[in-house]
Amino acid sequence: LRAYFRNEIMPVLSPLGLDPSHPFPKILNKSLNIVVVLKGTDAFGRAGHLALVRAPRSLPRIIQLPESLGGPQNFVLLSAVLSAFVDELFPGMDVQGAYQFRVTRNSELVVDEEEVENLALALRDELVDRGYRPAVRLEIAHDCPKPIMQTLLQNFGLSENAAYRIDGPVNLNRVIQVYDLLSRADLKYPPMTPRVFKSPEGIFETAAQGDVLLHHPFDSFSTVLELIREAAVDPNVLAIKQTLYRTGKDSGIVEALILAAR
Repeated sequence: LRAYFRNEIMPVLSPLGLDPSHPFPKILNKSLNIVVVLKGTDAFGRAGHLALVRAPRSLPRIIQLPESLGGPQNFVLLSAVLSAFVDELFPGMDVQGAYQFRVTRNSELVVDEEEVENLALALRDELVDRGYRPAVRLEIAHDCPKPIMQTLLQNFGLSENAAYRIDGPVNLNRVIQVYDLLSRADLKYPPMTPRVFKSPEGIFETAAQGDVLLHHPFDSFSTVLELIREAAVDPNVLAIKQTLYRTGKDSGIVEALILAAR
């Protein structure tokens, strides 16, 4: 693991010292970070206190161990590897502790359509800045000393009731990666194929003859997508009104709505 850390992880890390001569760095929304407590002096004679290690999102959060370290069914979290070998980043200094944390920021977009001349440009700027908007929550390792947590809260502009001590990984969603890494058919449900609603004459014609009930995910969502696509090109459709919440990167519905707008 130490060799993996040195060869694969360490080259992309950039530890940052926290002291009065350096401003508190920008921490990206929901990114994995380690706050490190240091003792001693570095190669430049600077006394250590606190440092931050930010894990780039290019690094895998779940690391599969090789055969020599337990076989293909054993995994370790990136945060655990960082905490175990973080001393490699601070030669000559004594690491007193390393604690993972992440900050959640307000992702709400605020754009006044009447005030801006170019709505698309304004939205683009808002999206760029969204990762660094005001903080709303701090998740931190349960064993992190309170003074260190208070330092982070102060720099993020948060009160103590916005801190959540986590006894384990700060982002359990990453564990879903194990499903694809593990070759154990006996531990996986067989894939389900949703029913596809067939309407040779078109969705509108079928719906005109009677109600159509779709039960997701057992019925394919492609029927809803086809409805929007038909509405987008139908000259008799005057408006399409719906609420979209957290669309995917390549959303068929968004593409259909763009087609309708054109």
